[in-house]
Amino acid sequence: MTQPASNQDPAPAKDLVHAWMERYQAAWTTNSAEDIRALFTPDALYETRPRDPDPWRGQDRIVAGWLAARDEPADWSFSWTLLGCDGGTAFVQGVTAYSGGRPTYDNLWVITFDGSGRASSFTEWFMATR
Repeated sequence: MTQPASNQDPAPAKDLVHAWMERYQAAWTTNSAEDIRALFTPDALYETRPRDPDPWRGQDRIVAGWLAARDEPADWSFSWTLLGCDGGTAFVQGVTAYSGGRPTYDNLWVITFDGSGRASSFTEWFMATR
């Protein structure tokens, strides 16, 4: 993703983010290693919190971390809004609601993309709301 000039339509950046988010939710549903791996660059960094002391670095580690903390498809629902883009970085606000009396979480994701539409960096903040 390239940074659109201020007088250009930012639609391509938004389209890229929307497509990536659809693939992310599909991977969240399938928990398929191939689906997860396809979201990220080979050397991507996935932080489960800002300044994570033990981030998941690289596709293999991201897949392993994701699957170790996996959610089952029927256990959650997710909605999101694109807050904005700045160059190759997107800011996404989400709400994850879990079934079975588990908490609902407000999410903020900061995702940096490479030129191929994959994430090279992903940082999440999540806060239980109830």
